[in-house]
Amino acid sequence: MNIPFKTRITDLYGIRLPVIASGLMWLAEPVYVAAVARAGLIGFMTSASFPDPAALRAGIRKCRELSEGKPFGVNVMIRVSRDGNDRVTPLIDAVIDEGVKYVETAGNNPEAYLKRLKDAGIIVLHKVPGVRYAKKAESLGVDAVTVVGAEAGGHPGVEPVGTMVAAAAAARAIKIPLVVAGGLGTGEQLVAALAMGADGVAMGTRFLVSEEIWAHRNYKERLIAAGETDTTLLLQSMRNTQRALKTGHVAMIQQLERENADTKTLLPHIMGTHAHKAYKTGDYETAMLSCGQGVVFADKIEPLAAIVDRLEAEARAAMDRLHYIYRAQPAEAGRAA
Repeated sequence: MNIPFKTRITDLYGIRLPVIASGLMWLAEPVYVAAVARAGLIGFMTSASFPDPAALRAGIRKCRELSEGKPFGVNVMIRVSRDGNDRVTPLIDAVIDEGVKYVETAGNNPEAYLKRLKDAGIIVLHKVPGVRYAKKAESLGVDAVTVVGAEAGGHPGVEPVGTMVAAAAAARAIKIPLVVAGGLGTGEQLVAALAMGADGVAMGTRFLVSEEIWAHRNYKERLIAAGETDTTLLLQSMRNTQRALKTGHVAMIQQLERENADTKTLLPHIMGTHAHKAYKTGDYETAMLSCGQGVVFADKIEPLAAIVDRLEAEARAAMDRLHYIYRAQPAEAGRAA
């Protein structure tokens, strides 16, 4: 297998490029995640996208069949349900019983579930919105951590910090393998992240226009037309900051926040069912759809493998450019003297 980059992340997952396709609510299902695996990366199916643990088990089996022996994982959101029911443990049960080797946790502290996962031999990657959370995750014994910067779609934290700062700070603060995310969608950015001390990057928004994502073509075409300023932050009033595509629905939620609407008023408008319907119908204006500033790099609908090939070509070109600059400077300085 051609391995253009060798890092602790490529070693940890047995992948050819240090790029992770993080879980995407409603969208990271078996067909997409298997395509990621076949392209030489690792992806994570979002367990919360499945209606129940039985469906997740079936999804794991389908993804294993489609992945052709390549690695894939499952994303598990650690959270307390509003109705008080434990929805996390049955998902952990399914992951362990089905022999999944890789899990991406996100949301709350994963400590309560780590021993079971580790005892089952599962590699745990925990996603956090800041360096202090990365240090905590490291102390708990996770195998690797993803630090999400402010440019990311989804939840960049209550006090978002730009990816450039977050990446460099995290690399100095922790010793376990580090993945960085937030606005990343090019091979040049991958090389930059590695230069700052990261072991890999995570991308989500960049892959939304892949053919294997089941969402409606109208939605994908909207992403292709979007620029880096076509996302916005909302839900700060709930201390659950989210970066989403600018839509009429999002503007309405922001207006409610300006009017100091309480959580009970906001909840009906931020339900995930709105997003699922929008992905299905293509009517993106009617929902809050997570989207990072890296959407500017999502420039055409094509197979996932083609996107990965472009990422690799960009990364190789960036490395060549740096090699030339590093070697050329002393000669130039000598001539100037």
